[in-house]
Amino acid sequence: MTDSTSPAPVALVTGAGSGIGRAVARRLLESGFHVVAAGRREAALAELAPGNQACMVQTTDVTDEGAVGELFAALKAKFGRLDLLFNNAGSGTAPSALEDLALDEWQRVLAVNLTGAFLCTQAAFRLMKTQSPRGGRIINNGSVSAHSPRPFSIAYTASKHAITGLTKSSSLEGRAFDIACGQIDIGNAATEMTARMAHGVPQADGSVRAEPTMDVSAVADAVLYMARLPLSANVQFMTVMATTMPFIGRG
Repeated sequence: MTDSTSPAPVALVTGAGSGIGRAVARRLLESGFHVVAAGRREAALAELAPGNQACMVQTTDVTDEGAVGELFAALKAKFGRLDLLFNNAGSGTAPSALEDLALDEWQRVLAVNLTGAFLCTQAAFRLMKTQSPRGGRIINNGSVSAHSPRPFSIAYTASKHAITGLTKSSSLEGRAFDIACGQIDIGNAATEMTARMAHGVPQADGSVRAEPTMDVSAVADAVLYMARLPLSANVQFMTVMATTMPFIGRG
């Protein structure tokens, strides 16, 4: 936490051009953070906070090691340090039976959801271990699918289960360097990605049903709570979900 005389903390949000990333980036800006907003679509990033000098946008493909290196170099050049990384960039596939999923679709989802988070975590560790004051916080966007799968979502589900492993390993290795790592598992936040929920999605019993969603602001508030904790405290895992969505008892 910071007081009125402390320099503004610096946050990096990946996948900041839309949905959860955009909502979180805006909430952090409103709460006094300097924000580096990274994503693939330059026009979407430019609409995030036009004219706000506390917000830096950087077009980035998180699956590209060189691009991630450029992102962190630009961040350090502008703000000098990193206090919070929100690994949010993610992707999925259309519902597909396991045996029908093309290898390139599997590889694409794993590259964005897992490798991208790893590359950003790796770069954040390098910076957080050497900056002064040392340390920082990393929050990974998991999913309720990190615990219980939806039908026909093998690539997304596998990637989100792997994010839990990334979170635990990062948390363990970060202890010695004042780096706190946690995970937020989100269920049915109302974004462009979940618009199809209103029209019906496959259920474990073979039916297709509409599902409730929650306002994405609830996710932004939850991430802000995690971000504001002192480094001596950590939310290791948090689940924020639409209250009546089918998760408990799924399958």
